[in-house]
Amino acid sequence: ELIDAQEQRARFERDRRHRHDSGKLVYPMPERFLKSLEQMPEAAGIAFGVDRLAMIFTDSLKIDDVVSFTPEEV
Repeated sequence: ELIDAQEQRARFERDRRHRHDSGKLVYPMPERFLKSLEQMPEAAGIAFGVDRLAMIFTDSLKIDDVVSFTPEEV
């Protein structure tokens, strides 16, 4: 789903509506990014973010304790 341009477009549209309804700045649709997804080959993998590692090293129970801002603040 991460390289599915239609799925990503739907997610961006949902996020844009939410930002609009919340009175936040609505960013333009990232057309260049969406177009590039159409060219991306299938892939598989696993990632473990630095923020998750910081949680482990600091014995934090919430990711909010180790990031500069939460997704809700964006």
